[in-house]
Amino acid sequence: MRKKTSMLMLSVLSLFAPALAFAADTAAPTIDTGDTAWVLISTALVMLMTPGLAFFYAGMVRRKNVLGTMMHSFFILCLISIQWVIWGYTLSFGTDVSGVIGGLEFFGLNGVGGEAKGTIPHLIFMMYQGMFAIITVALITGAVAERVKFSALVIFTLVWATVIYDPLCHWVWGGGWLMSMGALDFAGGTVVHISSGISALVFALVIGKRKGYPKESIMPHSIGLTLLGTALLWFGWFGFNSGSALGANGIAALAFVTTNTAAAAAALGWVFFEWMHRGKPTVLGAASGAVAGLVAITPGAGFVEPVSAIIIGAIAGVGCYLAVSYLKPALGYDDSLDVFGIHGVGGTWGAIATGLFASIGAKGAFFGNPKQVLIQAEAVLATAALAGVGTFIIIKVLDAVIGIRVSAEDEVMGLDLSQHGENGYNL
Repeated sequence: MRKKTSMLMLSVLSLFAPALAFAADTAAPTIDTGDTAWVLISTALVMLMTPGLAFFYAGMVRRKNVLGTMMHSFFILCLISIQWVIWGYTLSFGTDVSGVIGGLEFFGLNGVGGEAKGTIPHLIFMMYQGMFAIITVALITGAVAERVKFSALVIFTLVWATVIYDPLCHWVWGGGWLMSMGALDFAGGTVVHISSGISALVFALVIGKRKGYPKESIMPHSIGLTLLGTALLWFGWFGFNSGSALGANGIAALAFVTTNTAAAAAALGWVFFEWMHRGKPTVLGAASGAVAGLVAITPGAGFVEPVSAIIIGAIAGVGCYLAVSYLKPALGYDDSLDVFGIHGVGGTWGAIATGLFASIGAKGAFFGNPKQVLIQAEAVLATAALAGVGTFIIIKVLDAVIGIRVSAEDEVMGLDLSQHGENGYNL
């Protein structure tokens, strides 16, 4: 009798098995402590990149501008942290509006708390993405170092983040039209590097050349500071790329390896090419090459194999060296710290290379999907158009209202004293 009863109960339960399975599949996402810990650490790593950028840039300017240059990055870290919390996050990741912008339901982080977003708390996802917004704007400042008004830069930062970065972030990562089209950008090739590189070029063209450039030699005052900044950037970039997996998993491990591999390959590519071309390998070249490789691997870090990362990095090192050495003099613009030559050129190559070499989670041209290259090219052009046109309009309006460039006297004095009333070195 017991046997018959048990069989009957099993038969009844089997009728509910599909419903139980469906309920399990549709259950609310749960927070994973390992993923949360990794993204917390990655968020801190990406935050460290902005002070790292401050050192990287400060070493390449003249001594009289070291504090002013560092202030750009540090102040932007503070300013965009607030902008992102109040309205930047919702414009980027709010409910999609016509594929162009996010809705306002997360304004002031309304509805953003400890609930799960994937396998991590929503608040951590928000803050992780905010660190990307911060460093993207900070990158642009290198193009206009030593001659931009601090007041103009503050306003530019707020407006650029709101009308260019936030919509672009939504296009690619927040459910916008580029995401729907299938554009691949694992950690910011278009969103971060192409946007900042193109904007830097436009800003440099509009503001004009530094006094005496290129007739006078304008040399870095401390390559040591720049090398320190490079090390901090490289270290932080593991959070930038590996953290973009949003979990402690195999894709994060892959991105970690490809990031390091591409940076090393690009540094070697730049140094050896420079050695052959100019007769001596330079420390500044090694630092610049490493950053070029980090930039180039960013869009494909979680999509390509380590061997592909070597190729992507090596080409980035040589290509960015050529852009800085030949393209910049040929076009005659004064991009003080080569933001366009490294981030614009390196980011563009990285986006296209992702369309060629992607083999994990997506397929590129070399793995049977040539259409991906066209999609990547469209994403590059769309990003360049938004960043270029938007930046031009912002700067021209700012210049007409308050002026964007310091006076000739202040430029000669240096931005440390003229803008901040301080000296970087009291010798």
